[in-house]
Amino acid sequence: MLQKGAKIGHSSHVVTLDVRPQLLDALSALRERVAAARFPLPLAGAPRARANRDELLAQLDDYLVPRLRAPEAPLLAVVGGSTGAGKSTLVNSLVGRQVSEAGVLRPTTRTPVLVCHPDDQHWFAGMRVLPHLTRAWAPRQGREGDDGAAPGPGGDSERLLRVLTADTLPCGLALLDAPDIDSLVADNRVLAAELICAADVWVMVTTASRYADAVPWHLLRTAKEQDATLVTVLDRVPHQVVGEVSRQYGALLAKAGLGDVPRFTVPELPESAGGGGLLPATAVEPLRTWLAHRAQEPSSRRQAIERTAYGVLGSLNSRMPELAGAVAAQYAAALRLTSAVDEAYESEHARVRARLQAGAALAGDALKRWRAYPLDCGPGELLDAISESLEALLLCAVTAADEHIDDAWRREPAAQAPALVRRGGRYERAPYEDGDSPEHRIGMAVRRWRRELEEYAEDEVRTLDRADKNSLPDADVVAALLATALLGGRRARTAGETLAERIGAHGALRLRDRGGRLLTDYLDKVLGAERERRLAPLDALDVNPEPQAELIAALSVLQKER
Repeated sequence: MLQKGAKIGHSSHVVTLDVRPQLLDALSALRERVAAARFPLPLAGAPRARANRDELLAQLDDYLVPRLRAPEAPLLAVVGGSTGAGKSTLVNSLVGRQVSEAGVLRPTTRTPVLVCHPDDQHWFAGMRVLPHLTRAWAPRQGREGDDGAAPGPGGDSERLLRVLTADTLPCGLALLDAPDIDSLVADNRVLAAELICAADVWVMVTTASRYADAVPWHLLRTAKEQDATLVTVLDRVPHQVVGEVSRQYGALLAKAGLGDVPRFTVPELPESAGGGGLLPATAVEPLRTWLAHRAQEPSSRRQAIERTAYGVLGSLNSRMPELAGAVAAQYAAALRLTSAVDEAYESEHARVRARLQAGAALAGDALKRWRAYPLDCGPGELLDAISESLEALLLCAVTAADEHIDDAWRREPAAQAPALVRRGGRYERAPYEDGDSPEHRIGMAVRRWRRELEEYAEDEVRTLDRADKNSLPDADVVAALLATALLGGRRARTAGETLAERIGAHGALRLRDRGGRLLTDYLDKVLGAERERRLAPLDALDVNPEPQAELIAALSVLQKER
């Protein structure tokens, strides 16, 4: 990918990134697939997957794509480390004046500061790197009355990057002082990780008292995994133990497979105590020389850029499948949740059909009304009672299905997603708004079923060809007998016989066929609608299998273009 021979910026630089448009297109497509990955279900690996996705996006947006598009841009060295490591004092000392405020109180909460040579200012004025940070131009120190460029728009909630220029820095090198990677402020930790992802060179700063802490070692291991250009600084080392601490730190690096990483030691000095003091130039000169050499010597610059860029590209071979695996786990969990809903409603659907065929709707008050018909009960009362019984039967089925679902979902961690959890974090129904309860919805559906059944009865009565119109049966009576015959099972055998006597055997058969199809249709509609309502919050999370295949496909295309 990197070749010698073509000029990139300053006259002494003879390095080029030979990047074909197809590679950038493949990277852009991969970036879109990564951005589209979602992990809404609270599985064990979801937090790590979200962090990996965000870190990968940061590296693509803040480093890899900008670097490939503009290989001649200054080398960016991000200075990172834990609280109290002395990062700001180190940056100030490398520049030769105070450009980043060093905090006395820890952890320091501040805006990240980027320092570059005045000739390189244009590279950081736009959004080429760190596009999510608003630029805030700091005053040029040392020029009274000159406040530099106008500050960018700001606000308490806006993330800013303060940009300064200093002619004491070598041309082609920019330093970025990042927030503490172990800050108590979560946003600062996230920002620090994003800034490190934007680096051509990672400068990891630790101290003699904290070089074995877990946080800096996590970053060191990450840099090793991605084969980034890395340098470490052991800061604030008491002169009495410089040799011993340096040897111990070197042994730890070697054990971690980082023995070839350049190491610099900065002794503990009065100026190290915070407050923005500058260390003597001799204390940081070896590091400053190393950074300047990397930025200005063509082959060293090429090697630094090549190693970090190739490292990020190479890391995609493991990071993308891991991301795809997390997406697949999300989809598998969503399928389990969906299957629990499907199984519950399919089971209740079969059960309620069997109960209807057995005449379960003709029970209680409905059976009492049928036995009193027609002497002590009119057709309207009978139809009312049967409709209420059907409504109760359907509501019982929906309630039972939801209880089965709740039991199954309690065993699924994915069901703890906020969008899926019911009141109080338990699987209980929240209070329904007016008109939004199952009772209301099922009641409305049964009333519609009844109206259509009555219309069927009216249609059939109108088809009867009788000379004496007064001998035509009442449509309400036909509807009541039809409902009883459809829902009464064996108990309602006489309802079918009476219906045939009233409208004829053929008419009764035709009407019962139409009424049976109508009942089946409404049963399917009611239970299907309740099933869809139960699945709607899960469907809204849009967990599907396509992102997994798209991630792997995007990686495959990128590998081919490389």
